[in-house]
Amino acid sequence: MTKAHAAAAAESIGTALLLAVVVGSGIMGERLAAGNAGIALLANSRATGAGLYALIVTLEPISGAQFNPAISLVASWHRALPRRRLGIYIGAQLLGALAGVMAAHAMFGLPLVQISTHERATAGEGLGEMIATFGLVLTVLLTSRFRKDATPLAVAAFITSAYWFTSSTSFANPAVTLARSITDTFAGIAPASVPMFLGAQLVGAALAATFVRWLLACERQTR
Repeated sequence: MTKAHAAAAAESIGTALLLAVVVGSGIMGERLAAGNAGIALLANSRATGAGLYALIVTLEPISGAQFNPAISLVASWHRALPRRRLGIYIGAQLLGALAGVMAAHAMFGLPLVQISTHERATAGEGLGEMIATFGLVLTVLLTSRFRKDATPLAVAAFITSAYWFTSSTSFANPAVTLARSITDTFAGIAPASVPMFLGAQLVGAALAATFVRWLLACERQTR
Protein backbone atom coordinates (compact mmCIF):
# COMPACT_ATOMS: atom_id res chain seq x y z
CA MET A 1 0.00 0.00 0.00
CA THR A 2 1.32 3.44 -0.92
CA LYS A 3 1.14 6.61 1.17
CA ALA A 4 -1.65 7.84 -1.11
CA HIS A 5 -3.70 4.71 -0.43
CA ALA A 6 -3.12 5.04 3.31
CA ALA A 7 -4.18 8.70 3.21
CA ALA A 8 -7.37 7.88 1.30
CA ALA A 9 -8.19 5.09 3.75
CA ALA A 10 -7.60 7.43 6.70
CA GLU A 11 -9.88 10.08 5.17
CA SER A 12 -12.59 7.52 4.52
CA ILE A 13 -12.56 5.88 7.96
CA GLY A 14 -12.14 9.22 9.70
CA THR A 15 -15.16 10.69 7.92
CA ALA A 16 -17.15 7.53 8.58
CA LEU A 17 -16.41 7.68 12.30
CA LEU A 18 -17.22 11.39 12.36
CA LEU A 19 -20.66 10.74 10.85
CA ALA A 20 -21.23 7.83 13.20
CA VAL A 21 -20.53 10.22 16.07
CA VAL A 22 -22.77 12.98 14.68
CA VAL A 23 -25.74 10.78 13.84
CA GLY A 24 -25.33 8.27 16.67
CA SER A 25 -25.06 10.93 19.36
CA GLY A 26 -28.06 12.69 17.85
CA ILE A 27 -30.12 9.51 18.11
CA MET A 28 -28.94 8.77 21.64
CA GLY A 29 -29.39 12.37 22.77
CA GLU A 30 -32.92 12.56 21.38
CA ARG A 31 -33.92 9.26 22.99
CA LEU A 32 -32.59 10.27 26.41
CA ALA A 33 -33.77 13.90 26.30
CA ALA A 34 -37.48 13.03 26.56
CA GLY A 35 -38.47 15.70 24.07
CA ASN A 36 -36.08 18.41 25.28
CA ALA A 37 -34.35 19.57 22.09
CA GLY A 38 -31.83 21.65 24.03
CA ILE A 39 -30.52 18.64 25.91
CA ALA A 40 -30.38 16.62 22.70
CA LEU A 41 -28.38 19.38 21.00
CA LEU A 42 -26.04 19.63 23.98
CA ALA A 43 -25.33 15.90 23.80
CA ASN A 44 -24.91 16.03 20.02
CA SER A 45 -22.55 19.02 20.05
CA ARG A 46 -20.34 17.80 22.88
CA ALA A 47 -20.00 14.32 21.41
CA THR A 48 -19.20 15.75 17.98
CA GLY A 49 -16.53 18.10 19.34
CA ALA A 50 -14.90 15.37 21.41
CA GLY A 51 -14.99 12.84 18.58
CA LEU A 52 -13.64 15.34 16.07
CA TYR A 53 -10.72 16.20 18.33
CA ALA A 54 -9.82 12.52 18.80
CA LEU A 55 -10.06 11.77 15.08
CA ILE A 56 -7.89 14.73 14.07
CA VAL A 57 -5.20 13.86 16.61
CA THR A 58 -5.25 10.22 15.54
CA LEU A 59 -5.31 10.54 11.74
CA GLU A 60 -3.64 13.90 11.03
CA PRO A 61 -0.17 12.35 10.58
CA ILE A 62 -1.55 10.02 7.88
CA SER A 63 -3.83 12.21 5.77
CA GLY A 64 -4.04 15.64 7.35
CA ALA A 65 -7.39 14.64 8.90
CA GLN A 66 -9.47 16.86 6.64
CA PHE A 67 -12.70 14.78 6.55
CA ASN A 68 -14.30 17.63 4.57
CA PRO A 69 -14.39 18.32 0.80
CA ALA A 70 -14.46 22.08 1.44
CA ILE A 71 -11.25 21.84 3.49
CA SER A 72 -9.67 19.62 0.83
CA LEU A 73 -10.58 22.10 -1.93
CA VAL A 74 -9.03 24.97 0.02
CA ALA A 75 -5.97 22.88 0.90
CA SER A 76 -5.49 22.10 -2.77
CA TRP A 77 -5.85 25.78 -3.69
CA HIS A 78 -3.24 26.67 -1.07
CA ARG A 79 -1.06 23.80 -2.39
CA ALA A 80 -1.11 21.97 0.92
CA LEU A 81 -2.80 19.02 -0.83
CA PRO A 82 -1.49 17.82 -4.23
CA ARG A 83 -4.16 18.38 -6.85
CA ARG A 84 -3.79 14.82 -8.10
CA ARG A 85 -5.08 13.67 -4.70
CA LEU A 86 -8.04 16.04 -4.48
CA GLY A 87 -10.54 13.79 -6.26
CA ILE A 88 -9.36 10.76 -4.27
CA TYR A 89 -9.78 12.61 -0.98
CA ILE A 90 -13.26 13.88 -1.83
CA GLY A 91 -14.40 10.47 -3.03
CA ALA A 92 -13.07 8.83 0.14
CA GLN A 93 -14.78 11.42 2.31
CA LEU A 94 -18.14 10.99 0.58
CA LEU A 95 -18.06 7.20 0.76
CA GLY A 96 -16.96 7.31 4.38
CA ALA A 97 -19.71 9.76 5.31
CA LEU A 98 -22.44 7.56 3.82
CA ALA A 99 -20.99 4.48 5.53
CA GLY A 100 -20.88 6.30 8.87
CA VAL A 101 -24.57 7.19 8.71
CA MET A 102 -25.52 3.62 7.87
CA ALA A 103 -23.32 2.31 10.70
CA ALA A 104 -25.10 4.61 13.16
CA HIS A 105 -28.48 3.40 11.91
CA ALA A 106 -27.39 -0.22 12.27
CA MET A 107 -26.21 0.35 15.85
CA PHE A 108 -29.60 1.77 16.85
CA GLY A 109 -31.75 -0.72 14.94
CA LEU A 110 -32.93 1.67 12.23
CA PRO A 111 -33.18 1.11 8.47
CA LEU A 112 -29.75 1.63 6.92
CA VAL A 113 -31.04 4.41 4.65
CA GLN A 114 -33.81 6.88 5.43
CA ILE A 115 -34.87 10.00 3.55
CA SER A 116 -34.77 12.94 5.91
CA THR A 117 -37.85 15.11 6.38
CA HIS A 118 -36.01 17.71 8.48
CA GLU A 119 -36.40 20.92 6.46
CA ARG A 120 -33.59 23.48 6.86
CA ALA A 121 -34.57 25.83 4.09
CA THR A 122 -34.56 29.36 5.51
CA ALA A 123 -32.21 32.11 4.34
CA GLY A 124 -30.99 32.46 7.91
CA GLU A 125 -29.89 28.82 7.96
CA GLY A 126 -28.07 29.35 4.67
CA LEU A 127 -26.30 32.34 6.17
CA GLY A 128 -25.51 30.25 9.23
CA GLU A 129 -23.83 27.62 7.04
CA MET A 130 -21.79 30.24 5.22
CA ILE A 131 -20.58 31.75 8.51
CA ALA A 132 -19.89 28.33 10.04
CA THR A 133 -17.82 27.23 7.04
CA PHE A 134 -15.99 30.56 6.89
CA GLY A 135 -15.06 30.23 10.56
CA LEU A 136 -14.00 26.60 10.21
CA VAL A 137 -11.77 27.24 7.20
CA LEU A 138 -10.30 30.34 8.86
CA THR A 139 -9.52 28.29 11.97
CA VAL A 140 -7.92 25.45 10.02
CA LEU A 141 -5.78 27.63 7.77
CA LEU A 142 -4.41 29.96 10.42
CA THR A 143 -3.87 27.49 13.24
CA SER A 144 -2.20 25.00 10.91
CA ARG A 145 0.19 27.76 9.87
CA PHE A 146 0.94 29.46 13.19
CA ARG A 147 -0.18 27.01 15.92
CA LYS A 148 -0.19 23.57 14.30
CA ASP A 149 -0.21 21.78 17.65
CA ALA A 150 -3.39 23.65 18.60
CA THR A 151 -5.30 22.82 15.40
CA PRO A 152 -7.21 19.74 16.68
CA LEU A 153 -8.49 21.52 19.77
CA ALA A 154 -9.23 24.75 17.90
CA VAL A 155 -11.25 22.97 15.21
CA ALA A 156 -13.17 20.87 17.73
CA ALA A 157 -13.88 23.93 19.88
CA PHE A 158 -15.10 25.98 16.93
CA ILE A 159 -17.45 23.26 15.69
CA THR A 160 -18.83 22.71 19.19
CA SER A 161 -19.53 26.42 19.59
CA ALA A 162 -20.96 26.74 16.09
CA TYR A 163 -23.59 24.10 16.90
CA TRP A 164 -24.98 26.74 19.25
CA PHE A 165 -24.32 30.13 17.68
CA THR A 166 -25.40 29.33 14.10
CA SER A 167 -29.00 28.90 12.99
CA SER A 168 -28.02 25.85 10.92
CA THR A 169 -26.24 24.02 13.79
CA SER A 170 -23.05 24.13 11.72
CA PHE A 171 -22.76 21.31 9.19
CA ALA A 172 -19.87 23.21 7.51
CA ASN A 173 -19.00 20.16 5.41
CA PRO A 174 -20.42 19.04 2.03
CA ALA A 175 -19.82 15.32 2.74
CA VAL A 176 -21.56 15.61 6.10
CA THR A 177 -24.46 17.47 4.49
CA LEU A 178 -25.02 14.90 1.75
CA ALA A 179 -24.77 11.99 4.18
CA ARG A 180 -27.16 13.55 6.69
CA SER A 181 -29.84 13.64 3.99
CA ILE A 182 -30.16 9.84 4.35
CA THR A 183 -31.03 9.93 8.05
CA ASP A 184 -34.46 10.94 9.32
CA THR A 185 -33.13 11.40 12.85
CA PHE A 186 -32.15 14.41 14.96
CA ALA A 187 -29.15 15.14 12.70
CA GLY A 188 -30.99 14.86 9.38
CA ILE A 189 -31.47 17.38 6.60
CA ALA A 190 -34.14 17.07 3.91
CA PRO A 191 -32.72 16.53 0.41
CA ALA A 192 -34.48 19.69 -0.81
CA SER A 193 -32.42 21.74 1.69
CA VAL A 194 -29.09 20.25 0.64
CA PRO A 195 -28.32 22.45 -2.41
CA MET A 196 -28.60 25.67 -0.40
CA PHE A 197 -26.33 24.26 2.31
CA LEU A 198 -23.75 23.12 -0.23
CA GLY A 199 -23.74 26.48 -1.97
CA ALA A 200 -23.41 28.34 1.31
CA GLN A 201 -20.54 26.10 2.40
CA LEU A 202 -18.62 26.63 -0.83
CA VAL A 203 -19.11 30.40 -0.64
CA GLY A 204 -17.99 30.46 3.00
CA ALA A 205 -14.92 28.35 2.22
CA ALA A 206 -13.97 30.52 -0.76
CA LEU A 207 -14.36 33.73 1.23
CA ALA A 208 -12.23 32.37 4.07
CA ALA A 209 -9.51 31.11 1.72
CA THR A 210 -9.40 34.46 -0.07
CA PHE A 211 -9.31 36.39 3.19
CA VAL A 212 -6.49 34.26 4.59
CA ARG A 213 -4.44 34.65 1.41
CA TRP A 214 -4.85 38.44 1.65
CA LEU A 215 -4.11 38.41 5.37
CA LEU A 216 -0.90 36.43 4.94
CA ALA A 217 0.23 38.65 2.06
CA CYS A 218 -0.23 41.71 4.29
CA GLU A 219 1.60 39.95 7.12
CA ARG A 220 4.58 39.21 4.87
CA GLN A 221 4.75 42.83 3.71
CA THR A 222 5.01 44.15 7.28
CA ARG A 223 8.06 42.06 8.19
